[in-house]
Amino acid sequence: MVPYVSFEKLDRYGLTNAFSTKHGGVSTGIYKSMNLNFNCGDDEKLVLENFKRFSKAINVDFNKLIMSRQTHTTNVIRVSDEFCFKNGVYNNPFNDIDGLVTNDKSAVLVTSYADCVPLYFYDPINEAIGLSHSGWRGTVGNIAANTIKLMADEFASKPENIVCVIGPSICKECYEVSKDLYDEFSKKYNSREMSDIFTRKNDEKYLLDLWKANYYNFINCGIKHENIQISGICTCCNSDKYFSHRATQGKRGGLCAFLSLKKVKEETNGRECCK
Repeated sequence: MVPYVSFEKLDRYGLTNAFSTKHGGVSTGIYKSMNLNFNCGDDEKLVLENFKRFSKAINVDFNKLIMSRQTHTTNVIRVSDEFCFKNGVYNNPFNDIDGLVTNDKSAVLVTSYADCVPLYFYDPINEAIGLSHSGWRGTVGNIAANTIKLMADEFASKPENIVCVIGPSICKECYEVSKDLYDEFSKKYNSREMSDIFTRKNDEKYLLDLWKANYYNFINCGIKHENIQISGICTCCNSDKYFSHRATQGKRGGLCAFLSLKKVKEETNGRECCK
């Protein structure tokens, strides 16, 4: 069985949406077992097999997966199935791209994680989706706003219609940061927001809530509160189930988020719905 998480806000529309766990794959050692990261030192053949198994579990075509080379930017692009995996071979034509949008019903968007925040976007009016990787750089740089703007430009999406999910990622209690990050965020968020996003530990250390920061990014773009779901799953607290960069000091595999306009036709044994 290949376990994964899906999200109630997206499930209600019948969308194929998923977030992987560590389990159900073929990788070994520090990558055991469902490693979905090609760039962390694992055998590429094993990673490809993991993607094939995961694709089967969520009932999508492995050859329709689309990925980019993420580098903690706020860059977002529109893609179509011409950029998918081809004939079982990993195809990655995009560098320095951390967000993808599409209205191509055959494409499956994929982004990679190991504590950073997955952001899911769905416009049910114009049938368009987005998936973005938001670490602290992507959050303070507001990749959420860039994704929403691109969906508006490309698909005429309106923020008030977009449904958003903040997926499994590191929680505030696990994410201690230095004062320079606090200062960086204070340039972008008002004092009320900052009091929610940060908890001060001492003069030099703070706890950073990336979930709340991205929530405010959504709200300030015009996303409705009732259209936002925060999974509440911490990858670091649950490092037995999820790869966590912080919990393992970087000795780990990678997780992936998946999103497609393809409708789910049947339940699968590995699915766990997050409400």
